[in-house]
Amino acid sequence: MAGVKLLHSGKVRDVYLDGDDLILVASDRISIYDVVLPTPIPDKGEVLTRLSLWWFEQLTDIVPNHVLSATDVPAEFAGRAIRCRRLDVVQVECIARGYLTGLGLKEYQRDGAVSGVTLPPGLVESDRLDEPIFTPTTKEAVGVHDEFITFADVQEQVGKDLAEELRDLTLRIYARGRDVAAERGIIVADTKLEFGRTADGTLILADEVLTPDSSRFWPLDQWTPGRVQYSFDKQSVRDWSQAAGWDKTAPGPEVPPDVVERTRARYVEVYERLTGTAF
Repeated sequence: MAGVKLLHSGKVRDVYLDGDDLILVASDRISIYDVVLPTPIPDKGEVLTRLSLWWFEQLTDIVPNHVLSATDVPAEFAGRAIRCRRLDVVQVECIARGYLTGLGLKEYQRDGAVSGVTLPPGLVESDRLDEPIFTPTTKEAVGVHDEFITFADVQEQVGKDLAEELRDLTLRIYARGRDVAAERGIIVADTKLEFGRTADGTLILADEVLTPDSSRFWPLDQWTPGRVQYSFDKQSVRDWSQAAGWDKTAPGPEVPPDVVERTRARYVEVYERLTGTAF
């Protein structure tokens, strides 16, 4: 591709430089526990791209985003790529949790808190929190596990004002996503966001937003605290890997065809339920 240069290949996305712009390409790769598995999930990249674009539109009154075009991309990437503005990426994974599950639950069971946020005693798997909480993590390289950090850590890393802006925007975006999804019968248990700054310091929403890769989606009518929920995301791959006895270190195992198809179906279903359009 003349003039297009690969800058970075991440867990799922590849980033290319095209003039002054970036081309963000969502692959069909799947990662769990910060390890990229060798088996792709068909159509996953297109689901992530189309759903992110839909959510960016739902959030424009809260925060600007990095999208320049969803169509002005190299032909071989059509449908799974976005032309984006270049940003100075904030090196913090911004996570909002409205329910207690996953690594957040494990942190709570050990410390009674998540990212330094103390929670009431006696909470169980999938409990709804009284108020959503901001639980940032480090932003590590591929194959290295992100680690929980406190809000004070974020302040030390990026400064008080930016830390507060990151926290407030993360919680506002989560609240909008939660409310929109609830109208469509979907719980957003938690979500991970990434931000960057323009040359003038404006904070911009980047990467992906409220997708099955960055969020946990549960069917509202099946939610029952005290157990693991049915998830419209890659939880089925996580569950399979645990049952298979994988130790969560690279290289990851090949994913069986039935798990691949089940996971693809869940990605497509949540896209269709959220957007109201057929994939």
